[in-house]
Amino acid sequence: MSSYWFGWRKAKVISGGDFQKLHSRLPYYGYMSALWSGLPALMILLLWLSFETTIVSSLVMSDLPPAYEGYSEQQKGLLLNDIKNLSEGRQTSGKKPELKILSDRYTQLKAIANMANIAVVLAIAIIGGVFASQKIKVETRARNNVEKIVKGLLIASSTIAIFTTIGIVLSVLFEAVRFFEKIPVVDFLFGLEWSPQTAIREDQVGSSGAFGIVPVLTGTLLISFIAMMVAVPIGLMSAIYLSEYAPKTFRSIAKPLLEVLAGVPTVVYGFFAALVVAPMIRDAGVTLGLDVSAESALAAGLVMGIMIIPFVSSLSDDVINAVPQAMRDGAYALGATRSETVRQVILPAALPGIVGGVLLAVSRAIGETMIVVMAAGLSANLTANPLEAVTTVTVQIVTLLVGDQEFDSAKTLAAFALGLTLFVVTLALNVLALYIVRKYREQYE
Repeated sequence: MSSYWFGWRKAKVISGGDFQKLHSRLPYYGYMSALWSGLPALMILLLWLSFETTIVSSLVMSDLPPAYEGYSEQQKGLLLNDIKNLSEGRQTSGKKPELKILSDRYTQLKAIANMANIAVVLAIAIIGGVFASQKIKVETRARNNVEKIVKGLLIASSTIAIFTTIGIVLSVLFEAVRFFEKIPVVDFLFGLEWSPQTAIREDQVGSSGAFGIVPVLTGTLLISFIAMMVAVPIGLMSAIYLSEYAPKTFRSIAKPLLEVLAGVPTVVYGFFAALVVAPMIRDAGVTLGLDVSAESALAAGLVMGIMIIPFVSSLSDDVINAVPQAMRDGAYALGATRSETVRQVILPAALPGIVGGVLLAVSRAIGETMIVVMAAGLSANLTANPLEAVTTVTVQIVTLLVGDQEFDSAKTLAAFALGLTLFVVTLALNVLALYIVRKYREQYE
């Protein structure tokens, strides 16, 4: 704010009150000064925070007493953890007198580093502000400079997002390739049994494992399909009613209440599914003479559908409201009723946004874990019967990576193969949605 004010003030002074002489509007000179002052300081602050703990820890470990010279790297890591815990007032695994001295040294170095951080950041900010102030003249293209900086920030942000995505994909792909070196791709993609239990030691009695993804993928699609059968009709119909039929007073109350469902923790939905919905389905099945499992895909799918209703409803409502009123008025002028206008004019015009909302809901359903664990179970059954227990890809990923596992085993690496498969399925859904949207736009725009 200070840099902005100084830049704004200097531009006002050099203009002599005649702002027409300036190349850019007065606020741009303040923005230019603030950016030159804040961005370098922010970069230095981020770099400092990234390496501060490492540098302080290295300095502390370099001052270790002779008694610790024979420690291995793992022992030194545990010792450093004790030093950090003691400096923060937490309990430690050891109570040696040297730990107190080392923790005091750690605290002292952290304090010095924080003060130096503040001093350096302030100095950089002042230098940047002074430099920008000297650049401010009548002919200075402040608006152009600000737009270039903002454009650079946007490009940098986009680049970071792109490289982050590439890094995630490559990390999953690398480990999945290691898995496929142990298990053939054909067995993984077309196998009908999923039992990733393997023997860790040579002398241990255990299964060689079965890594067919078909039962897991079938359970994922079954639960997601049930969820979408609940969420899409209810969400879309509620969006149509709230946007086209409901009074403003009712809409102002109903829409926030509906969106509250999106803020409920998934573990709460899991409890609801396990303690309320699953017993109700089981009792209803007994009444009808059906064999219903204690944990079923139907229970998980129904509750998951309730959970993702706001994703469909809220986005569809916003898209429907964005349809120009002129299109409604034109339909009414031609003699169409309100329902005919909704079916033949509003919904076709809002279809791209509705497809986007449905796609988001599908992705949310495919990625859900807690509800499936608590309501559908962990059994990888190859079935299309919603009354039986099934499992999903995300649940198996969590199961495989929980606990102490040998990271080079096929059992652990299978989690990355499952993640890669889930990524491919989600990508296919996105491509399908883009195809539908483009086809629609070619027809109606």
